Amino acid sequence: MAKGKAIADPGKLSGPEKAAVILLALGEEHASVWQSLDEEEIKEVSQAMASLGTVSAMVVEDLMVEFVSGMSGAGAIMGSFEQTQKLLAAMMPEDKVNTLMEEIRGPAGRTMWDKLGNVNEAVLANYLKNEYPQTVAVVLSKIKSEHAARVLAALPEDFALECVMRMLRMEPVQREILDKIEATLRTEFMSNLARTSKRDSHEMMAEIFNAFDRQTEARFITALEERNREAAERIRALMFVFEDLSKLDPGGIQTLLRAVEKDSLALALKGASDGLREMFFSNMSERAAKIMREDMESMGPVRLRDVDQAQMAMVQVAKDLANKGEIMLAGAGGDDELVY
Repeated sequence: MAKGKAIADPGKLSGPEKAAVILLALGEEHASVWQSLDEEEIKEVSQAMASLGTVSAMVVEDLMVEFVSGMSGAGAIMGSFEQTQKLLAAMMPEDKVNTLMEEIRGPAGRTMWDKLGNVNEAVLANYLKNEYPQTVAVVLSKIKSEHAARVLAALPEDFALECVMRMLRMEPVQREILDKIEATLRTEFMSNLARTSKRDSHEMMAEIFNAFDRQTEARFITALEERNREAAERIRALMFVFEDLSKLDPGGIQTLLRAVEKDSLALALKGASDGLREMFFSNMSERAAKIMREDMESMGPVRLRDVDQAQMAMVQVAKDLANKGEIMLAGAGGDDELVY
């Protein structure tokens, strides 16, 4: 349901959405109503509530005629993740609320296999490559064939072939084994996926700052430090900048080198620190490093703006590779790994 425009027609609401409107209007003081619902019903209503958006006062009144006299004149209500979590917290243990909200924030779908079908194939493959081939075979047999094909193509070739062989020999899977795999996926994969999907405002600003040229970035960071040093330091720690490429392992550097245009690489390295420049040279063949040095020398003076653009483009290539699971990026803040 779109959040940009208020819902004005109660006939367009599904059963769970109507229940969500009523429970939102009742508020926390009547949260005991939730106790009459079973877990599946709570899940359905919570999912509807979290994506409900704005509901006009007229619709609320139509759905709750008996409560019209007790409602405020501004009877419109807003369904959101935060409001849903707050209401659930009044009647359920915190860990259960967190698990439920993480599942809601995760990929859409009624069953675990529906949800997996909405997970990017590179993300799913990056998780499955660490599982037993037999487990992967079961998972791939439960999702749509088109999606399974993309996941297989994203897995390491030898491992993917082993999974194919297991699928060819696979017999009907016992219910308890399937339940165990579903439970593992829910606790180890879906919950982590939901946590990483939460959007922190400092992370958003770090991405924006990453897109600035270095003069603009320095100006904004300096100004922000004067107003809120803690926020400035947190944004700086979350930013991934060109110099952070020094934290790549040799395999990651070589993967990045294969993905970057040689002219763009020469321009980016022209403005790099001596240490970072030598790190890239040491991961090239002797001949390739010699040619690159000669190309950089032949450029002569270059504009700082052009260097900034080349470095930003190289960082974006690194982020794209990390998104595909081909390299691992480490953030500027230290040991915490940030996968974009």
